[in-house]
Amino acid sequence: MTDAPYPTPRADAPVVVFDFDHTLYDGDSGGHLVKWLIQRNPLRMIAALAASVVLGPMVAFLPTRRRGISGYIWIGTFGLHGRRSFDALIDQYVAIHREDVQRRLLPHALEVFREHRATGDRVVVATGAPPELARAILSFVAHEDVPVIGTAVGPRLGAVVATRHCHNEEKMRMLRERGYGEIAVAYSDSSADLPLLKAARAPVVVNPKPARVDMFRRVLPPGTPILNWGCRERGGGGGVLGARRVRGARARSSP
Repeated sequence: MTDAPYPTPRADAPVVVFDFDHTLYDGDSGGHLVKWLIQRNPLRMIAALAASVVLGPMVAFLPTRRRGISGYIWIGTFGLHGRRSFDALIDQYVAIHREDVQRRLLPHALEVFREHRATGDRVVVATGAPPELARAILSFVAHEDVPVIGTAVGPRLGAVVATRHCHNEEKMRMLRERGYGEIAVAYSDSSADLPLLKAARAPVVVNPKPARVDMFRRVLPPGTPILNWGCRERGGGGGVLGARRVRGARARSSP
């Protein structure tokens, strides 16, 4: 990795969107954080276990997912009063788990990430995790300055909850609100990101669940790359497919 600064992207530079979990990071970063928040105290663990009868099914279904996640975050953050306190707790979590967090960053993904930045693309991370979490993890590889759009949180009833889940169609709305309307390239593992992948001129599926590979082949344009960037339990083929090859494929597919 070079220490030279990346060029400042032009306003009209191609927009490249990376999902975070299972794309740049091997695992569910938000889930790991919430698990730690709950496990800090036995009473929180008991409350979470009891609430899972209701919250578990809510998380499993898209229409109720935000409320289910909010319930677990509420249990894990009861006693906090605002986003600053929550962000400070995130920084504490990342510092405590520094080695594990660094080990989960995917070298193949970071290679492509750096290449897009080095060529002047407008790179943005759009994640279902809290943005402070993604920024703190990316700071280990000198990418904390990359714009991050993530799940918004806010105070409620003596704790913190998710107020806007950066997920599915909502992720696209949040990207557009921040000025990322026309997407040149999108990288994601998740079927929940189909709105993002379909909006991109050059979608790239990375580290998908094996059971989802055929679905991606059916619904995305022919020839869409489906790659594995180092998640051992995930599907996809070998290879990195650097930024130059992605741009070349995009140019060939443009009218």
